[in-house]
Amino acid sequence: MKLVVEPSHLAGAVDIPASKSHTIRAVVIATLASGTSKIGAPLDSSDTRSSLEAARAFGAKTSQEKDWCVTGTGGNPSVPEDIIDVGNSGTTLRLATGIAALCEGYTVLTGDEQIRRRPVQPLLDAYRSLGADGFTTRGNNCAPIVVRGKMRGGRTEIKAVTSQFLSSLLISSPLAEKDTEIRVLQLNEIPYVQMTLSWLESQGIVYERRGWDYFSVRGGQRYLAFARRIPADFSSATFFLCAAAITHGDLILHGLDMNDVQGDKSVVGMIEEMGAQVEILPQGVRIVGDKLEGREFDLNSTPDALPALAVTACFASGETRLRNVPQARIKETDRIAVMASELKKMGADIEERDDGLVIRGRNLTGAKVCGHGDHRVVMALAVAGLAAKGRTEIDTAEAMRITFPNFVDLMVQCGAKMELLGGD
Repeated sequence: MKLVVEPSHLAGAVDIPASKSHTIRAVVIATLASGTSKIGAPLDSSDTRSSLEAARAFGAKTSQEKDWCVTGTGGNPSVPEDIIDVGNSGTTLRLATGIAALCEGYTVLTGDEQIRRRPVQPLLDAYRSLGADGFTTRGNNCAPIVVRGKMRGGRTEIKAVTSQFLSSLLISSPLAEKDTEIRVLQLNEIPYVQMTLSWLESQGIVYERRGWDYFSVRGGQRYLAFARRIPADFSSATFFLCAAAITHGDLILHGLDMNDVQGDKSVVGMIEEMGAQVEILPQGVRIVGDKLEGREFDLNSTPDALPALAVTACFASGETRLRNVPQARIKETDRIAVMASELKKMGADIEERDDGLVIRGRNLTGAKVCGHGDHRVVMALAVAGLAAKGRTEIDTAEAMRITFPNFVDLMVQCGAKMELLGGD
């Protein structure tokens, strides 16, 4: 599908959809719990549905209405009868690897073309030290993978180039027979581990940590059914924050909780530091666009914000540096390279660095650009089109379904001139 965008001025209010990261963690923990859990107002997207399909494959029972109900496996997931296809969901792949490590037998997991290029071998190696086993079928560090349980616990170490590796180990370890010690040799995206720990704490899971490089998790624990409403997603809100900032818009984003552990809430402060006016409301955030100035930001904790912030920097005076985010190269695409390439087509003055981007502000011109089948790249380029001169066309726009199926509808609701063209 193609997304066509014209220059627009945004105003009004929008309800930000639920957090993908929280939703998938809720599904995974509910899968491992005893009893029936109620997940209130979850994100309904391709990625989260992949997590539900994985839950069913491991023996959980699910129902999907406005709220989702998951009847868990009581800590004893079943070996799936068939291959689990996680689609485009890297979070589901890594967390489901942890469920597979708890099964008495072999589980095969794969995903789409992008998933089959994303690393997973370090996680398999970590589980091997804990009594499970696993290998990639092509010997290339990526899915498809085969995982054999059952993990017993023990000592392991991990280079968490993606936080999902550590989150997987932390979620599965409480159900191991023995205690587990995890030495973390590298850790990106700390807020996502904080999110995982907040879920463990809500379950009463006993663990200890020393900083972010050592964790000890008591074995023989259990997860219990829960009822919890999923908060709004700051990663999705980022596109609206940036869109309002560069179009001199005035938007109220409902549902955002600045007390939540999501790392991308820091984007609110980044946009304010660049010059936008920000007001924290009881049930959300108001953003009013103004003259923007370039700044330097460390995005290690907020890699998903790189595409939208790169666009925002194009409309800020001076130079912006987005740094310390090398893991952006191993997301759905190499987002550092892709954003540099596509924004240059619109006239951006942008340079790649090994760990980020350097952008010097100048006005953009609409162009035909490629979304590379990456949902965040598509949406970021759409935001660029709102403030660029002339018409912007973005291909592979169907990728938005992965995390934000109603992105275009909500943008149009706020005054954006956007239209989806073509079938699947």
